[in-house]
Amino acid sequence: MNRLEIIREISKHLTTEKDAKTAVLKTFELMAGALRANEKVVISNFGTFKVKERMPRAARNPRTNQRVMVGPRKSIRFKPSKKLTRGMQ
Repeated sequence: MNRLEIIREISKHLTTEKDAKTAVLKTFELMAGALRANEKVVISNFGTFKVKERMPRAARNPRTNQRVMVGPRKSIRFKPSKKLTRGMQ
């Protein structure tokens, strides 16, 4: 399911597709802002998004086969809720 499909599904329960689009885009904007601020985003009965610090590591350049160091970076992790994972079994 992509963003447009989410908007269309939500618009079935709202007055217009424009209202649904505004709600979905604002939700994603708020989630992204919280993650940029290193805050957790917890959605009950769905899961938790959080920023994880990745440690520096050795890697290999595939073109030159030379070893290089990749610096520390941040990535986003999602942990599904128990209710969500139980519903998938």
